[in-house]
Amino acid sequence: MKQEKLHPEGAPPPSAPYTPVIKVGETVWTSGQAPFGADGAIHGANVAEQTEVVFDNLEAALKAAGATLADVVKVTAHLQDLHGDFDAYNEVYARRFGSHRPCRTTVGSTLGGFLVEIDCVAAVGSGA
Repeated sequence: MKQEKLHPEGAPPPSAPYTPVIKVGETVWTSGQAPFGADGAIHGANVAEQTEVVFDNLEAALKAAGATLADVVKVTAHLQDLHGDFDAYNEVYARRFGSHRPCRTTVGSTLGGFLVEIDCVAAVGSGA
């Protein structure tokens, strides 16, 4: 199977050498989504607001590959302040996924001026 390299509609072009979304067969991988708007600026004043933006970006990335949050099977999240921001991040995470509970890893990371970054793996059409 060939890799299909995708770019979410309305997203700014990557500022580094990576592909935002790759689909092989019915499996989708997203690059880490940060709280950048289409204007390339960081949006959100705190981790909850930034996590909302990140989820909007994840949904756009998944949509480019024909998937939704319901198709996500694995999430990796990076928090600038794992201990201080986890609860606020987790509240948004739980609301955005609803009753769907994909596998998840959440780690503390040094991020480039923002508070949260999330990537995921999805299986198109598997819908929770």
